[in-house]
Amino acid sequence: MHYLYILKSIDSDKYYIGETKNLERRLIQHQKGKTSFGARNKNIVLIYKQEFENRSQAKKLESFLKRQKSHLFIDRFIKGEIIPP
Repeated sequence: MHYLYILKSIDSDKYYIGETKNLERRLIQHQKGKTSFGARNKNIVLIYKQEFENRSQAKKLESFLKRQKSHLFIDRFIKGEIIPP
């Protein structure tokens, strides 16, 4: 299994979109500041996750979301208002 996940920094109001095979381990890395997003941002919370059967499916959605480059778009996606292609 693979996961697409979206983190939010409460302090800076920034999103991070990623994919991983081990979501629990990856969240710990972010929260301990062992990633560039985690090192630059504090009070990180997981606000969205979606499970996929394989990495290519997770990467496809990750790429789609990152191309949007819109805070509003990500907000609407998380709320279920936007269904990706």
